[in-house]
Amino acid sequence: MEIRKSGRVHYVESKLFSARGGSVQGFTTRHEGVSRPPYNSLNLGLSTLDSPHNVEGNRSILARAFDARVEKLVTVTQVHGNDLLLLDQPNPDFSHFLKLECDGLVTNQPGVMIGVCVADCAPVLLLDPVNKVVAAIHAGWKGTVAGIVAKGVQAMVNLFDGRPRDILASIGPTIGACCYEVDEPVAEAFRNAGQDFEVFAQPSGDRKWRLDLAQANRQQLLRTGIAEENIEVCKLCVSCEKDLFFSYRRDKGETGRQMGFIMLKK
Repeated sequence: MEIRKSGRVHYVESKLFSARGGSVQGFTTRHEGVSRPPYNSLNLGLSTLDSPHNVEGNRSILARAFDARVEKLVTVTQVHGNDLLLLDQPNPDFSHFLKLECDGLVTNQPGVMIGVCVADCAPVLLLDPVNKVVAAIHAGWKGTVAGIVAKGVQAMVNLFDGRPRDILASIGPTIGACCYEVDEPVAEAFRNAGQDFEVFAQPSGDRKWRLDLAQANRQQLLRTGIAEENIEVCKLCVSCEKDLFFSYRRDKGETGRQMGFIMLKK
């Protein structure tokens, strides 16, 4: 992955996706928006205490940067679950989607930008370049335990006749194991879900572990049948990179949200 700029927006772009064409995608940084501290400056999260006018202005900046219509920038109310929103019809009423409680979006509609907001959790983008289907998924530890990225792949396979070997996956900037310590209940939740916790978490003493959330989702994607070479993982830790990203844990809850976004070209 590499940091690029489109319009005013600095973002992390997936080289894997860009090489296949057909979509615009990436993971925003915190730069070049209109929000004031502690949400400075490109805060895209409406769930924060930032002014809604600022967030709407930032979303307009993002949409314009990629020649999208802001009214077709679709996000949802994220609740750390594993439900998905399917957008498979042209020109739906986009206005009510923000109120829907789910943690992923899947669409085959060109010109519709779907996005998930994060400030530590893993933003995961999926692209099926054969069937022209994309997904944006919010995977915190609870969503990862609940298998949300696997459910996203399953939706692309079952609903759009996709094949795992054709699907590309990009895991964006996430809090790294260097900064993400979890306790016994989190470890047990992963183990009870049948996931190999010790593969992506290292003991840090006193019944605590350093959790590599990106790797946990990578392991889940591999189990769906996606090829290793078709999975790209950003190595940037949002907590370490204070100048680039928001981090809920680092900033003790008073912070903005970046977005993982993707849109099929018309």
